[in-house]
Amino acid sequence: MSSAYIEKELDKIVASSEFPQNMALASAWVIAHFKGINIKIYDVKESSSLCAYNIIASAENTTQARSMVDEIVRNLRKHEVEILSLEGMAEADWILLDMGDIIVHIFQDLSRDIFDLDSLWHKYEQLPIPQEFYFGEPSEEKANKDSSENYF
Repeated sequence: MSSAYIEKELDKIVASSEFPQNMALASAWVIAHFKGINIKIYDVKESSSLCAYNIIASAENTTQARSMVDEIVRNLRKHEVEILSLEGMAEADWILLDMGDIIVHIFQDLSRDIFDLDSLWHKYEQLPIPQEFYFGEPSEEKANKDSSENYF
């Protein structure tokens, strides 16, 4: 079950831009929040009839990859995004999540190198991923707290 924090952050991202860019960014936020690495959002809407955005990321292990996809599916369904296809969950070396306008590819590093989708889309513009997706913004409560409090 999603945490209130994840839902709140995704609601902000969804409200920040238009569909499907907002859903691509929301998917990338989940991947980054779950410690995904080498995340790229390729904007292919001008040349592809399949989708507007291809998201590629790597996970450290299969459990992490499955967790990322489960969280993306759970939260984007709340925003009425239809899941057209979900492939590769059993092995989790390459999980493909097709949401129509957005296709998410979660790889293990070795599989990402073998299939090398990055070289296929390298000429396309990438949607910038805000740095706070990776690190979050420190809450005021933590920033204002005396560092010696609860020391012992």
